[in-house]
Amino acid sequence: MASPELFEGLGMLQHRGQDAAGIITCGNKGRLYQIKGSGMVRDVFDQPKLEQLVGNMGVGHVRYPTAGTSSSSEAQPFYVNSPYGITFAHNGNLVNADELREYLDKDAHRHINTDSDSELLLNIFANNLQKTGKSRINEEDIFTAIKGIFDVCHGGYACVAMIAGFGIIGFRDPNGIRPIGFAKRQSQSPSCGMDYMFASESVVCDGCSFSDFEDLKPGEAVIVNKSRTVTRRELVPNANFTPCIFEYVYFSRPDSIMDGISVYKCRLAMGEALADEVARKLGADMDIDVIIPVPDTSRVAALQTAYKLDITYREGFIKNRYIGRTFIMPGQALRKKTVRRKFNAMSLEFAGKNVLIVDDSIVRGTTSKEIVQMAREAGAKKVYLASCAPAIRYPNVYGIDMPSPHELVAFNKTEDEIAEALGADRVFFQGLDGLVASCNKFNPSIKSWDASVFDGKYVTGRVDAAYLKHLESLRADDKKSTEDLQSPE
Repeated sequence: MASPELFEGLGMLQHRGQDAAGIITCGNKGRLYQIKGSGMVRDVFDQPKLEQLVGNMGVGHVRYPTAGTSSSSEAQPFYVNSPYGITFAHNGNLVNADELREYLDKDAHRHINTDSDSELLLNIFANNLQKTGKSRINEEDIFTAIKGIFDVCHGGYACVAMIAGFGIIGFRDPNGIRPIGFAKRQSQSPSCGMDYMFASESVVCDGCSFSDFEDLKPGEAVIVNKSRTVTRRELVPNANFTPCIFEYVYFSRPDSIMDGISVYKCRLAMGEALADEVARKLGADMDIDVIIPVPDTSRVAALQTAYKLDITYREGFIKNRYIGRTFIMPGQALRKKTVRRKFNAMSLEFAGKNVLIVDDSIVRGTTSKEIVQMAREAGAKKVYLASCAPAIRYPNVYGIDMPSPHELVAFNKTEDEIAEALGADRVFFQGLDGLVASCNKFNPSIKSWDASVFDGKYVTGRVDAAYLKHLESLRADDKKSTEDLQSPE
């Protein structure tokens, strides 16, 4: 059965989404079995439920709400019965969702039941396959259908689909913005040959004893049919590869390797570059007594910053690991309330000291402001705050919830104004050149990055002031429903 390993894999990806989780498996004669719901993986599934998910093929997903609402109706994977019975899971965001929704309604006559752009992608795929008019399809038909997606769906997306009784398909948008790869292992039944797995991060494949992880190329599709034959094709010639650089700053686990780059090593490099930035700006006024990370994602970089500056590194904040990631929680009220429950400052590491607190990034500033205040309450004389990423001044439109620029603490502010807003004595930001160099150091073949949250450059086009205003109206915190403010716990 595939369900136990899908469950384990989703647990390893829990950091990517805490709003909802789902699994659909395919058993004998193409019958599909589904369980999904709101909350963490451990809340949605238990042993009896996993036993109901029959079959050796399946798709799982953890949801992190961006566009749309936070509700169980938008838990993935999605499913359509026509044609062929298609299951679909997606990571990312489309920038022309309204246009696609109108096409599916008026031209394709397909009913869309949610606000999720994942459902749009599924129905574009289904409609393209429907055009074949065949009772049974082959790999060539599927590649043609995916090429049709690339032609009309603009944005960042990594997708996994399952066609009942046929096989599993993975594909990545023509810019490769969102990550996806696949790996293999010898099946426990030697007569079955190889098992295959698609995942957003390599750590899932490692944890489930799969090997030879390969990232999908931009515009590439990989098909694994029920006979375990693998067919792959690059459907977009001369694709402009621009992976999301924020994956390396914050989103991905440090033990993952994506697009040939170790997240751990690149965060070490970010720490070194940040040390250079701090040293350059403080110069002879360097008066830092101790460097303390905001756990967990900034630990690696903070350790290297301390090493480079030859300043003592200490763990000053103790984290409650049973509280979710505040950055991806829906609603500012819930995020702010959660920070104090999530972290506790140890006075013995702060009292009477000038402290440099290192964080991976500063987005809304909710956590940062509370962290600075906690450090002062613990007795710190001066509190400096350093970010491994540049100042985030622009919305993200490709699947990370940085919606309204007015919710970003760095929007239209200088560094001094940001420091004042956060209550810090001074704030230091990594330069974009330093961040890019930290990643390119380990894969110089990547010539460009999606760094739109830092520089406002959207690689897919179709992102103008009107679109950003529309997106803000969909995502802004004051538009969230009361349901959205409930804890995922």
